[in-house]
Amino acid sequence: MEYGQFWRNKELREHIAVMEEKLSPTIVFENGVYLNVFTKKWTEANIWVYGSRIIYVGDSLPNNLEGVEVVDCMGQYLVPGYIETHARPYQLYNPEELSFHAGKFGTTTLINDNLGIVNLHNKKKALSMISNFEELPISMFWWGRYDSQTALRDEEVIYTTKNVFDWLENPSVVQGGELTAWPDLLAGDDRLLYWIQKTNKLKKPVEGHLPGASKETLTKMKLLGVSADHEALTGEEVFSRLEQGYHVGLRYSSLRPDLPHLLTDLENLGLTHFDDLSFTTDASTPSFLEKGLINVCIEIAIMQGVPLAEAYRMGSYNAAKHLKLDDVLGSIAPGKIANINILYDKADPNPLSVLAKGEWLVKDGYEKSHPKKINWQEYGSEKLQYDWDLSENDLQFSIPIGLKLENDIIMNPYAVGADITTDTLPANTEDAFLLLIDRFGKWRVNSIINGFTDSLGGLASSYSTTGDVTFIGKRKSDILIAGKRLKEMGGGIVLVDKGEVIYELKLQLNGTMFIGGMNTLIEKEKELKAILADYGYKYENPAFNLLFLSATHLPYLRITQQGIFDVMKRETIVPANMR
Repeated sequence: MEYGQFWRNKELREHIAVMEEKLSPTIVFENGVYLNVFTKKWTEANIWVYGSRIIYVGDSLPNNLEGVEVVDCMGQYLVPGYIETHARPYQLYNPEELSFHAGKFGTTTLINDNLGIVNLHNKKKALSMISNFEELPISMFWWGRYDSQTALRDEEVIYTTKNVFDWLENPSVVQGGELTAWPDLLAGDDRLLYWIQKTNKLKKPVEGHLPGASKETLTKMKLLGVSADHEALTGEEVFSRLEQGYHVGLRYSSLRPDLPHLLTDLENLGLTHFDDLSFTTDASTPSFLEKGLINVCIEIAIMQGVPLAEAYRMGSYNAAKHLKLDDVLGSIAPGKIANINILYDKADPNPLSVLAKGEWLVKDGYEKSHPKKINWQEYGSEKLQYDWDLSENDLQFSIPIGLKLENDIIMNPYAVGADITTDTLPANTEDAFLLLIDRFGKWRVNSIINGFTDSLGGLASSYSTTGDVTFIGKRKSDILIAGKRLKEMGGGIVLVDKGEVIYELKLQLNGTMFIGGMNTLIEKEKELKAILADYGYKYENPAFNLLFLSATHLPYLRITQQGIFDVMKRETIVPANMR
């Protein structure tokens, strides 16, 4: 894509030549029944594809089929490729690997969070990287973040007006947000408002992040330029957003698998208009995505009685229209990108074949291999090289304020009752040492965490929002071993107990992303969850916990680069120490 254009003039002339039969299509689908998302009807048609574009949909076939791949779709059904509106492509997996995994289940477009790229790369390399993702058969678009979602030491350097605008003006960036700093906006942050106004002027939507927002808050955010939100937890909350003109993403994720009860609530509320609804799996962990992304959401919707055409539109056209991509995505029609799913049964959204940008990802149930396109090293994404060592001096704990887990992501302050000056914390409590160290080794934050484990000796993880290193455990000796092994690996997650490494996951792209197949990663994540459960982790998503320990859009206390941070008061209550 160049300057927002998907095809050059020469290619457009070729498309007309195909229509005039001066050139042959590359693929023709004949005898198929496709979903026309505009009329909401299933219609018999032949479909001509040339390269990455749909050229013709109608009754005719080319007179000359020599050299053309003809696909007989008798008894099959064609629907547009599915669209994930809220992907975070660095939840242990990397964007390229996620795209192919999503694609084989029919999700051929990902709208990706840029947070992991912004926080860990310089802008020039980051923008160059996202342009290279256009070479993938999956359509990759991006958000433009306004804030770091944590308390960075250099926030004002990274999130400048120039940097934010350079992202927003990039043609691959199709929306602003998500807006996790909305409390600052309401409190009078005019720079943030200026950025949102810029997004609105660019005719790009602004994605909110408004869990539990009252109708008054929703009204204020609409007045300030927010156009969508995916944080509704009940059907009533969905309805209140729709009433005020929001586009609403219905969520089915590893943290919030709300979609079934949201649909039940909406049915009970009498909702019959689905045009402003779409689906999202919202940054789910690898194992949750084992059976796919938006195909799973559509399947749930169909099972709960959503009309077929509406369910497929929610998974494709509605999202494209909201993001102002409906001129090229979300439908099977002339001029659109050739993202097409072929189904055995119109009521089963799990595709038999998947075409993305005119290339087969899956054909007749068999996956097609595609070469890797992204040279991660070119952008500085590689195995981490730590030039510092964890030492006993780092493991000094004295502050009697700790972080108590209420679930995977919510942490409350609590008064630490145990003696934390010892080398080992008692096994009959849920207290564990908690340490965050700068990835460059310059500072550290020491605390206690309650509810993560009742017995694990040590954990070391470079998997975090900022790429800094987290240590958790009962025994300082095991934490030191975990830190040493993490350094040898060049990033990842290490578990140690009683002097032995019992688990390791190598994350050799910036210490946050896995190099390798999704199936392998899914099994490794399942193993991590099982082991941590054996050591007292009571919740469902330990990887999310590690990622969001520093995330200041979540209540109530976080451990950040600045220190222990009170989210509600927006202040650091225990500052970081220099090492």
